[in-house]
Amino acid sequence: MANPRTIARMEARIKERAAYCLQFELNDPRAGLVTITKVELAQDLQSGKIFYSTLGDESDRNKCMAMLASAAGYVQRQVARVLETRTVPHLSFHFDESLERAANMDRLINEALKKDGEVRGDE
Repeated sequence: MANPRTIARMEARIKERAAYCLQFELNDPRAGLVTITKVELAQDLQSGKIFYSTLGDESDRNKCMAMLASAAGYVQRQVARVLETRTVPHLSFHFDESLERAANMDRLINEALKKDGEVRGDE
């Protein structure tokens, strides 16, 4: 089990390097606008999840997912070059739905406030 500060430091390095790879080193037209939102490492540092978000509809998300699946090995090698560890965690990409949930929650709150104003008679 690793120190939580070590895990946080490694997560930050992985996020930084993976984002750099996606932005400057991959020349894939399927990439679109991809944002690395967070990285979560397991306590034993053997595996990790890279969460990403992308703009667009479901088809754009599927294209981006396919691109990330094909580029996962390259990103893994690039991350291994900057980490100063004996072993490198196995990284996998996962779509981050928290942004969509937050937007949906915001929409629901605004609708509720609007209905509340209508019930009270506010203009």
